[in-house]
Amino acid sequence: MIIDLQRFIANERPFWNELEKLLDRIEAEPDLQMTLGQLQSFHQLYERTAADLAKITTFSSEPETRRYLENLVARAYGEIHETREKQRRIFPLQWFFQTLPQTFRRHVRAFYLSLAVTLAGCAFGGLAIALDPDAKPVLLPFSHLLQDPRKRVAEEENATQNRLAGLKTSFSAELMTHNTKVSIFTLALGMTWGVGTAVMLFYNGVILGAVAVDYIRAGETKFLLGWLMPHGVIEIPAILIAGQAGLLIALAIIGRGNRAPMRTRLRAISGDVVTLIFGTGLMLIWAGFIEAFLSQYHEPIIPYDAKIAFGGVELVLLVLFYAKSGTKSPPKFLDK
Repeated sequence: MIIDLQRFIANERPFWNELEKLLDRIEAEPDLQMTLGQLQSFHQLYERTAADLAKITTFSSEPETRRYLENLVARAYGEIHETREKQRRIFPLQWFFQTLPQTFRRHVRAFYLSLAVTLAGCAFGGLAIALDPDAKPVLLPFSHLLQDPRKRVAEEENATQNRLAGLKTSFSAELMTHNTKVSIFTLALGMTWGVGTAVMLFYNGVILGAVAVDYIRAGETKFLLGWLMPHGVIEIPAILIAGQAGLLIALAIIGRGNRAPMRTRLRAISGDVVTLIFGTGLMLIWAGFIEAFLSQYHEPIIPYDAKIAFGGVELVLLVLFYAKSGTKSPPKFLDK
């Protein structure tokens, strides 16, 4: 039984204040890692405050103090017995260097399937042009691709005016917008059990294969590589990753070997799909910028060898990024 209530409160309040400060810190820093000594101190403060609450409940003259202790004990109890996994804040650099490549690797089989469908389209388009060169109007959607490759190369190399003068920024934005729409559409078609996604990937492959064979047959392989590689080594994988995300949706809808409800299956992959399409968007922004400011300029303005080398470096860095990034402990500036 407490004889002097005011002395009791005065003696115990420092412990209550210490517990309150510690709780405020824990709630303000969800990722706080406490040492064993700090955990033991926290638990001792909780037990002492809970005992004080039990003692003070017999006094009706201190309702404010009792409510204060009840709130304090409830907060401490919630922290000690919390079972839900706390969501960590994802910083932009952490997302880019860890979450994106890790998500890609986790679903790499869907990417391989996306790549296989595209390569099948490349083979079909290339074979169609090789066997029937007059099929270009049927296969290729853009007018500049219907030109004779030799004629186009001659026009580009002998041009005396910069046709993109003052238009590079708007042209770059147009490319980014168009390619992003195509990517999102490719992803969304995963809702057709993947059929629409596969068709889009196959058709993109048809165009790529037909253009490649057309220029190679005309002896303009170097122009082709210098034209396509600077932006294509980023743009093409971006479309493939959009296809990967679409196929993820398709696999979740089909649910082979997974008896969970469709809603549960889709919810399980929703975060990964968003991550992949955001990664695709970033890649297409870069590709649009490079296509407008570099890919459209040919010899003698920019040597083909320099453009090919630039594209090769981009490709190596891209492969290393998706294959290796996020495989080790993050640097301190990422893990905050």
